[in-house]
Amino acid sequence: MRKTWLLFSQAVTVAVAVLFVVATLKPDWLPRRSAAQFPIVATAPDIQPARLAPPGAATSYAAAARRASPAVVSIAASKAPPRSQQSDDPMFQFFFGDRSRQQQEPQVGLGSGVIVSSEGYLVTNNHVIDGADDIEVLLLDGRRSRAKVVGADPESDVAVLKIELDRLPVIAFGNVDRLQVGDIVLAIGNPFGVGQTVTSGIVSALGRSQLGINTFENFIQTDAAINPGNSGGALVDLDGNLLGINTAIFSRSGGSMGIGFAIPASTARQVMESLIRDGQVVRGWIGVEPRDLTPEIAESLHLPIRQGVLITGVLQSGPASRGGIAPGDVVVKIAGTPVTNTAQLLNAVAALKPHDTATIAVQRGDRALDVQVQVAQRPKSQQQLLQQPRQR
Repeated sequence: MRKTWLLFSQAVTVAVAVLFVVATLKPDWLPRRSAAQFPIVATAPDIQPARLAPPGAATSYAAAARRASPAVVSIAASKAPPRSQQSDDPMFQFFFGDRSRQQQEPQVGLGSGVIVSSEGYLVTNNHVIDGADDIEVLLLDGRRSRAKVVGADPESDVAVLKIELDRLPVIAFGNVDRLQVGDIVLAIGNPFGVGQTVTSGIVSALGRSQLGINTFENFIQTDAAINPGNSGGALVDLDGNLLGINTAIFSRSGGSMGIGFAIPASTARQVMESLIRDGQVVRGWIGVEPRDLTPEIAESLHLPIRQGVLITGVLQSGPASRGGIAPGDVVVKIAGTPVTNTAQLLNAVAALKPHDTATIAVQRGDRALDVQVQVAQRPKSQQQLLQQPRQR
């Protein structure tokens, strides 16, 4: 028995040694097994196999860009320089001929716009076409057309143009109410006049206001690269739907620093429809001078509230004055909508219909009051009055 065991152990040792030599020097002599025959076993609990992107995750934005880009146009707005009497003087031309010709060359500004209707209506920024005598629109397919100004609203920085072309590409409006911080967005426009460009980023913030850009502000903030020339272009979602009109950037260099602002598409659409229908945007107005209520002001006035808008001035014989609102009152609600800063108050009042009666909740000292105010129509700004002859 002992001899048998000794022979067996020697035979196993020799076989293992032969197998080792063959596996090292001639591995192709050994039979191969498929990878499927070897089970995968994690060697440590913290090591996980690589995961693929979940179904439906976006790996390319080409489809959204392809859908939205044809409806985004480049705009060249030219303005004739002012002529002086000296420019016609032969002596002036003799001494300053080259300078005189340079001064007579039209000033051209470049921007972007978005086709939102098959009838030829475009939405852009007011500052893109402000003061322009001639506006030319260039489509992605190479077609060009002169544009007519349908109307402009400097207080929201929205303008509507119209072109006369057939088979126009049209962008679809997206649902801005569903937009969330962190959503992926694309910015499409004509930065620096280099041609149509698509950039990507996310929604950085919603409802940005008090930036001093427009009278009425409710911006979408994004880090998608927006540069000069992008103004009036499209901010779109991953389905290629319009979410906003790119308007402004925060920059110390003149280029993108990752802080851009777009007017929500819902606001642009509301302004556009008013301009097409009425030639102007009709907003409510009550005639007050508001100021944000700070904790220090609330404490000095011995107010039991810490949020609202302080009324520092009331127009004599204006809607608020006739309704009983007085300086020192703090507005907390307008027609049931809470207001905590001046931007919210302006937007809430502007949304009221002229000639309607609105309930305004105010805090007067230690008393809470409901005041009935008959809303008037917001007067036109000086800039709107200057633009009015151009709006035909």
